[in-house]
Amino acid sequence: MTEARIAAYDWPALTSELDNTGCAILSGLLTPSECRDTAALYPEPGHFRSHVIMARHGFGKGEYRYFDYPLPGLLAGLRTTLYPRLAGLASQWNERMGVDERFPESHASYLARCHAAGQTRPTPLLLQYGPGDFNCLHQDLYGDLVFPIQVAILLSEPGEDFTGGEFCMTEQRPRMQSRVEVVPLRQGDAVAFAVNNRPVRGTRGSYRVKLRHGVSRVRSGLRHTAGIIFHDAC
Repeated sequence: MTEARIAAYDWPALTSELDNTGCAILSGLLTPSECRDTAALYPEPGHFRSHVIMARHGFGKGEYRYFDYPLPGLLAGLRTTLYPRLAGLASQWNERMGVDERFPESHASYLARCHAAGQTRPTPLLLQYGPGDFNCLHQDLYGDLVFPIQVAILLSEPGEDFTGGEFCMTEQRPRMQSRVEVVPLRQGDAVAFAVNNRPVRGTRGSYRVKLRHGVSRVRSGLRHTAGIIFHDAC
């Protein structure tokens, strides 16, 4: 089911959007029931390897939990199936930025590379925000090996479950002011976006920009998000 669902998207269009703007929306990636079931895992500590309270570390306000292996079946399937759709663009980005690393076709092969480098801890996570909570602009790096694209899935319905809490990105451009992107998501929508650096075509070839992402202040309600990061952590 996961493979058929992923294959149904217009990947040439999504890849072009991701390449041109640094992000692309996969509308309706999860059903409302899948969103609710995934969010309902949050209070069950047996699924997770760690629990982070953002305010303790200066990350913002709110909290999140990193899943432990084995991942829940739905998220494991999405991680495995989304990766090969993104690996080609990730390799192209590295080539255009002068970075030597290229990415294998299968996620299992890439994880083997991560684990050989000592990055063995799973990075998919669930995030929970309440009124007044926010996530500061940041990058999810976790080690020397970084897959350049990640995916976030909104599990709650804006305007019903919560208000505020927009997904935001900034793009720091050399010798120019930073560009801001606010990504409109509904429940079940996912956004694929650049983790750290990406190339941008200019008049003299490609130049590198640095991206950060975060979540604006939640004004009411409860907001849950699932994050799929393709590299593992040290």
